[in-house]
Amino acid sequence: MDGATLQAKINAGYGKAAQRMGYFYQQYRATGPLNPLSGVAVQSLLCSFTTNFNFNLPNRYGQAAWLGIFDGSNVNPGDILVGHGGTFFVAAMQDTLPTYCVQCNRTVSVLRVAMDSGVGQVNYGADTDATEQTLMSGWPASILQGTKGKKSEVGAGLPGDVRMPWWAILLPAWPGVVLRTSDIIADDIGRRYTISSAELTDRGWRITAMQAQV
Repeated sequence: MDGATLQAKINAGYGKAAQRMGYFYQQYRATGPLNPLSGVAVQSLLCSFTTNFNFNLPNRYGQAAWLGIFDGSNVNPGDILVGHGGTFFVAAMQDTLPTYCVQCNRTVSVLRVAMDSGVGQVNYGADTDATEQTLMSGWPASILQGTKGKKSEVGAGLPGDVRMPWWAILLPAWPGVVLRTSDIIADDIGRRYTISSAELTDRGWRITAMQAQV
């Protein structure tokens, strides 16, 4: 038996398990960096998700990772699954290992700041909505609380001053789109985040960002 044959058997086994305990999910595959859920679903796929194969430990606060149980023969990393348990993206499908998935709680767009070349009426030359370039839009992502935050530079040191919150963001990668420090992430509930660091891994983007707008 070679590796490909073994992987096919593993996929089939996960598929049989999903038939017993899974729910149908719509599987989407992006064709570009914009609106990956706007196209026709690749297939309707029975899926189950767990934190471990003993099925005795629920997911905890601050953890987005799940193990996916489904027939992965027509699934690729980066595919998006939408169904009974919410929205997940497939982060990694390593040979003979469980499928690594990320549960998403937000839908985001990634914007690149393009500074105005001219000087405004009040000498303002920073970011404006009109000059932001959309790099990605409509992507499911995980946005969970990160560190305790950073003291606001405009605060007066009063008892009511609060720290600007930091967030840990997991996002699928799209070929050719490279995220940078100071890029903006905007989510579906009106929050904006400024990217502090963006690490491109084999599981997609791992980002730390400061909240820029409530």
